[in-house]
Amino acid sequence: MQKNTPLPLSQHFINHIRIPENNDWVIFILLGCIFLYLFMMNIVEREANLKDFLLQKYFDASNNLPSWVITSCVTALTLSVLISQYIPVVPKYIADLQILGYQLNKFGYCLLAVILFYMIKSGLGFLFFQSTGDGKKWTVFYFTATKFYFILSFLLIILCVAHYYFPIDRNKMFMYYFFFFSFVFIFKVFFYLFHKNNILPEKWYYKFLYICTLQIAPLLLLWKLLFF
Repeated sequence: MQKNTPLPLSQHFINHIRIPENNDWVIFILLGCIFLYLFMMNIVEREANLKDFLLQKYFDASNNLPSWVITSCVTALTLSVLISQYIPVVPKYIADLQILGYQLNKFGYCLLAVILFYMIKSGLGFLFFQSTGDGKKWTVFYFTATKFYFILSFLLIILCVAHYYFPIDRNKMFMYYFFFFSFVFIFKVFFYLFHKNNILPEKWYYKFLYICTLQIAPLLLLWKLLFF
């Protein structure tokens, strides 16, 4: 029989050593997002408070386009921070691209994919409203969508803080995030369909076409880009 010998003390410590994660980049991004919102509320929205901003009517609002752009940027940043750690790998054709010797990590790739997702979706949305003869509704649409994404982005900021700075099981949290975003997607569809601003085209088949081609299809494409 072979006698079991205890591990040396140094080996015992090596097996139990854990290198703490450096999440400073997360807090810098979140602080940048908060600064963008402070700029939007104080300069773009002319010192509007939160209640006035969320409840303002379209005809009483100003600078809707800059507010929409800022809100979209914050949403893209916070969403990328939250889900970037779940991306299995950066595709080789993206990893091989280098700018000044730097290459995209998982966060950079995720942010690039999310930005392209929103830009293509917004461009197609504009063309959709123009082609259906409801071009005037486009500005009302992104005005209304800004309120939805403004609230969503704050929820994403809270989730980012909990994800990176609290002791949670990230593998288990993935399913909770999946159900959370599924609920958000379904709620958004009903929000667009039944909002009092009547932001979608009047005819039911145009509404059905919008949901299928500009809500479901781009989301499936983004999912494939990030997780397959």
